[in-house]
Amino acid sequence: MNTKNFKKQLLTEKARLETELGDVGRINPENPADWEPTPVDMNVMQADKNESADQKEEYEERSAVQVELETRLGNVNKALERIAGDTYGICKIGGGEIEEKRLNANPAAETCMAHLES
Repeated sequence: MNTKNFKKQLLTEKARLETELGDVGRINPENPADWEPTPVDMNVMQADKNESADQKEEYEERSAVQVELETRLGNVNKALERIAGDTYGICKIGGGEIEEKRLNANPAAETCMAHLES
């Protein structure tokens, strides 16, 4: 399998994900492989309970987005590792080839269509 095009797609997606993660979080200084959400600076006076609640809700939303983006980034990084290790395109469950159609739809896919739900 020619992985050149898939690698290019994965690197593009990795850059996009890192940019989006930078919008809602930052790299954990104690663990560079981990991202953490950052609060939105809303200039909220602590006395206003409604504005404080809004700030907390916004932080929780950013946290959820950060987790989703970080998970996707992890999947992309794993796919790039599989390319480097010459195991890209091999189903992690059955050991057969992952369909090119599936990889075109999701270059970070780890399983073939038969094992999609596994």
